[in-house]
Amino acid sequence: MSAEFLQKIFRTLGDPTRVRILLLLEREELAVQELMDVLGMAQSRVSRHLGILREAALVRDRRDGTFALYRFVAPDEDAWRDAWALARRAVAGDPAPEKDQIALARVLAARGNRGHSFFDAVGGEWDALRKVWGDELLRARALTHLVPPGLVVADVGTGTGVLALELAGLGCRVIAVDSSTAMLDAAARKIAEAGCGDIELREGDAEHLPLEDGEVDAAYAHMVLQYLEAPEPAIAEMARVIRPGGHVVLIDFTRHDRAWMQQELGVRHLGFAAEEIEAALTGAGLTNVCIDRHREATRGADLPETFIARAQKPD
Repeated sequence: MSAEFLQKIFRTLGDPTRVRILLLLEREELAVQELMDVLGMAQSRVSRHLGILREAALVRDRRDGTFALYRFVAPDEDAWRDAWALARRAVAGDPAPEKDQIALARVLAARGNRGHSFFDAVGGEWDALRKVWGDELLRARALTHLVPPGLVVADVGTGTGVLALELAGLGCRVIAVDSSTAMLDAAARKIAEAGCGDIELREGDAEHLPLEDGEVDAAYAHMVLQYLEAPEPAIAEMARVIRPGGHVVLIDFTRHDRAWMQQELGVRHLGFAAEEIEAALTGAGLTNVCIDRHREATRGADLPETFIARAQKPD
């Protein structure tokens, strides 16, 4: 057995937080947000520890809809087995793991009530999480595709209302839609702090928008499609709610292989091919389709290309 191998074992199991996570996963398969709730830690910290444990083959994950669920994997090598037994004995009687088990019981009891909603779980932290996209430049570009101020605009999947506030700042009246009550609550707080009276919040799914036919002049979906079962129903809904001559604007990632986004950010799709988006837009009866690809917004990060797609409803 090499010294390097021993170092890896000690480095992995020498961290108390990682031991706490393994004790939880030894008892129950959990999603990242559930571990966040139990441990009282930010998503980035929990995910970093999970990455180390996954690399050591002590945890495995599987997909469940938009979630990655993690479970403990008993080590099959003697050195790892002995080290894990030692780590378990070392924390026996420690109040932190004992409190974790109480918190875990509470999380499991609430699991049925909240239905594993990724956005309800991370609503309060979403502004920090979404910074991984580095999307300020992308959003600014998307806004340039808006027709003049004074229009009524739908912000589909508004999240915490970041884009809605920018659209309102351009002089638009915004109807901001989201299916997560936690996200809408966060958006309401942000809008109140900004003193903006031109944003109306509505609860609803992207596939069944709470809007009348032709109620808005333009509809935006910014980094939303990747979270949906399929893009076509949402795009068809956006086409339905815009007036004749109105515009649909989509901002998302092109097809990529960054599987960590599924595990860390709960996305369902690893981006979309331009042909797929164009087909969905034309299939919804839209014309004048234009799809621009951009790399600058994500330069220097392990992020894929982004696209801005726009199309118009015939008069």
